[in-house]
Amino acid sequence: MIAMLEEVAVACPYCGARFTALVDCSVGDQAYVEDCRICCAPINFLVQVDERFELVRCELRRDDE
Repeated sequence: MIAMLEEVAVACPYCGARFTALVDCSVGDQAYVEDCRICCAPINFLVQVDERFELVRCELRRDDE
């Protein structure tokens, strides 16, 4: 399957730093951890994709939520 990367503007739920993240929509709904590029805290990414593999929602949460 071809990777369908979408660039998403997000903010770290710990330090508030804004950055862009790449989400692979070809994987479908997913949850993964990526460290903040500024404060290195672990951010939980919750990604929802529709049936056409288009990004519906990308939610970021702290590790302690």
